[in-house]
Amino acid sequence: MNGDSLGQLILTGVPGTELDVETAALFRRIQPGAFILFGRNIVSATQLRNLIDDLRDLSRVEPIITIDQEGGRVSRLRLIGNEPPSAQQLRDKGDIALVRRHGEITGELLRLFGFNLDLCPVLDISFDDEADNSLRGRCYGKTVEQVTELAGAFNEAMRGQGILSCGKHFPGYSAAGVDAHHDLPKIDRSREELEREELAVFTRFIRDVDSMMICHGWYPCFESQKRPASLSRKIITDLLRSELGFNGLVMTDDLDMGAIVNEYSLDETIRMALDAGNDLVMICHRVAAIAEVHQTLSRCPRAQIDAALAGVGRIKEKLASPTPFSEAEFRRVDAKIWQLRVAVLGEEAAGQRSPEDGKRSPVETY
Repeated sequence: MNGDSLGQLILTGVPGTELDVETAALFRRIQPGAFILFGRNIVSATQLRNLIDDLRDLSRVEPIITIDQEGGRVSRLRLIGNEPPSAQQLRDKGDIALVRRHGEITGELLRLFGFNLDLCPVLDISFDDEADNSLRGRCYGKTVEQVTELAGAFNEAMRGQGILSCGKHFPGYSAAGVDAHHDLPKIDRSREELEREELAVFTRFIRDVDSMMICHGWYPCFESQKRPASLSRKIITDLLRSELGFNGLVMTDDLDMGAIVNEYSLDETIRMALDAGNDLVMICHRVAAIAEVHQTLSRCPRAQIDAALAGVGRIKEKLASPTPFSEAEFRRVDAKIWQLRVAVLGEEAAGQRSPEDGKRSPVETY
């Protein structure tokens, strides 16, 4: 077990819009298996593609390059282009062909920049469109059937463009009363209630998504002692893997969220995440801390490391290469996003089209 292999289990954020000497040296030494980009990493189309090319160049094993590009407010690439319609806006329009179109365009756009996995679709059901739990505008439906149909259409179309998908937020974040970015939500749903609604959706996607993101919610029906799903062996290994038969990549949600950092040390978090059955541990903001994460992984049981490496290895066999980039090609795809936005919202509601070189304020959204 060498340093390169341990790094494969880390999904890390990137500090800025280009790789500084110190960060590049850290990444070369740790060899993270995956990178996630945020608004802080994006100022222009050419700059973004160059950054992704640099990340790939310093990686000895082809890395997962991912982002949250769902639509609506959770669309990192709206900083340099048009904002796609949200899942809720597409749901309210009621035209499944437009949902498929959204998936196709999303896949085309991400391939152009060099991404190979998108952290979507959201598979949560909306119990309350106005709930203050980070899901506002992000849900494809209010019923099992509606989420399954619409998220399924997006998922199939995006994967058809060569971008891998991630179902989130397992085992179902719909009933969370607080935002896990700040505190750990207690989700008081019975096993029967979960199986009837939240888990019914995830079960239908077990063989149709390439990865699953585990949320930071405490489910007393599974864990009598306070513990988030993302660190729960009962939820990841026993439920998702053994009962539901999921064989894809399993990743934590961001371990820098308040739901985790308020409860556990970094060392404890990584040990629990690996023991629970995660393949990737996600560190979005404490980038320098991946050196400590690497050290913790070196002390974890070999069987846990090997199981996680196998999960990462399986998905890496499916990674697609970037398509050739040009500013003109980006403008062409971005125009499709605008056309989709108008088709879903109407010309007046769509607002003002972003200029070709327009940059929006890099506000981080969920």
